[in-house]
Amino acid sequence: MQFDATPIAGLWQVTPQPHRDERGSFARLYGVREFAPAGPLMPWRQVNLSRTRRAGTVRGLHVQHAPYAEAKLVRCLRGRVFDVAVDLRPASPTCGQWHAIELAPEGAGLLIPPGCAHGFQTLVDDCELLYLHEADYRPEHEGGVSCDDLELGIDWPLPLAGLSARDRALPGLRAYLSTQLEVAT
Repeated sequence: MQFDATPIAGLWQVTPQPHRDERGSFARLYGVREFAPAGPLMPWRQVNLSRTRRAGTVRGLHVQHAPYAEAKLVRCLRGRVFDVAVDLRPASPTCGQWHAIELAPEGAGLLIPPGCAHGFQTLVDDCELLYLHEADYRPEHEGGVSCDDLELGIDWPLPLAGLSARDRALPGLRAYLSTQLEVAT
């Protein structure tokens, strides 16, 4: 596996190195030894599958708070998505910054550290994403930021579509960070 650092600390682009022959290919997507360069991870506690039917659909930007903050590994199994991570860690020098890569079945995945929000936009119809989570999902510890927040300025490749009511109600970056600073004090 190849690990490429991104501008956000702890956010890694992880590219498998497939073995190919006349039958097809085989690629390891996770291994404890292989992931050592990314730092210590807790054991994966959940594996989830997301299916999205229509191109342009945006899901996110979601994050879980302590004590259920989590790292997650995201891989695309079908289709193509514009995958985004946003640093929401108040003490981070890149707090408020975002990084995106295109995910596709034969390409890289994204290892997202705790404290970073995640979301994606489908670039084609019928997309599937596989998520490995290191913490149990707890809805009372979930938060996020609005995908169309002007301060974030995410350059989505397609017009935004298919937002859930929950995602439409997420606060902007400044409002989110002010609530997190209040909780910390």
